[in-house]
Amino acid sequence: MRAVGLVTEYNPFHNGHRYHLEQAKRLTAADAVVAVMSGNFTQRGEPTLLDKWQRTQAALENGVDLVVELPIFMAVQPAHRFAAGALELLASLGVDDVVFGAEHPEWNFSQLVAAEQDFSASSFSRFNATYATQFNEQLQKQTGVSLIDPNDILAFGYYKAQIKENLPLRLHPIKRRGSQYHDEQINGKIASASAVRQAVLEQDDFSQAVPAATARYLQQIQQVPDWNALYPMLRNQLIQTPVAQLAQIYQMAEGLEYRMKDAAQRNLTFAGFMKSVKTKRYTYAHLLRVYLYTVLQITDSQLNEHLSQPYLHVLGFNKRGRKYLHTIKKTVALPLLTKIDQDLRDGLLNLDYRAGKLYQTFTPVEQDLKHAPVIVKGVKE
Repeated sequence: MRAVGLVTEYNPFHNGHRYHLEQAKRLTAADAVVAVMSGNFTQRGEPTLLDKWQRTQAALENGVDLVVELPIFMAVQPAHRFAAGALELLASLGVDDVVFGAEHPEWNFSQLVAAEQDFSASSFSRFNATYATQFNEQLQKQTGVSLIDPNDILAFGYYKAQIKENLPLRLHPIKRRGSQYHDEQINGKIASASAVRQAVLEQDDFSQAVPAATARYLQQIQQVPDWNALYPMLRNQLIQTPVAQLAQIYQMAEGLEYRMKDAAQRNLTFAGFMKSVKTKRYTYAHLLRVYLYTVLQITDSQLNEHLSQPYLHVLGFNKRGRKYLHTIKKTVALPLLTKIDQDLRDGLLNLDYRAGKLYQTFTPVEQDLKHAPVIVKGVKE
């Protein structure tokens, strides 16, 4: 069986995602669609609108055959590390092609990656600008191109990972259809995930933009997961933890631990805290990721240890996905996991387990321990 791979968050799964996977199947004539999907927290460090099991169910009901979790130590990362982690898992799953959306699919991303070799290290030393801003200044200087759109940035990351790791994957960027990534209004059947989330938050109608499975789950939401709800835990962690210990948190650098601790002591609301911490040096996404690492107490050494031990946690499959798993199980080099026991909870999957427990702030559903994969029946061969 030949498989096409998708890198996803499905936050939530909407009609644009269904179009994406249909185009992926048409473009590659693959027998199976394999999605690597973020767990309960996004690449930006935000809690997902629906949990990973609900999103898996929606994906399987709408054309995906196999869903594998992108572990938190790969998922909650800057774009290039997110992309590299996802491709590593897809390559280990034996997929032949990876199809992804891009704002400019006509660009030669391989040439853009090659241009990075000529960047000057001294050009990344300014503290009054983010790394992304300084990177784009260099790229614009070398190629005349700026990576400012989110899917173009991820596309660059995919090509960079493929070239660096010499991965046996064919990459296919395709044009995004309909709304742009950050659009917050639903104007038809194809809308951005941001627009769907905004509609849920404002209790507006989102039904035309999502398939039935997603609508079913969104209608059941009692509390919209966000950082306002998680802030009391973050604040307490920052106030109670010594600065020297905070400095060990993954991606905590340049004295950020002092700034965050001071802001936590002075602000009762998340909005006030974020305003106090934010500077031109850090993007909102970078700060959100550090906040999440802090709440979960993920240190630099812990995260790097887990990065060296990747695995394949199967979240769900249909009949075709089960058949694909059967064809590859003897050749997969990484651990292939379908149910999490106490040994995995305390060892290999400990970071995902901790993230799942944090996500249970929003749901009573156990997220990992002894949770079996979602199985969707009735998919035609």
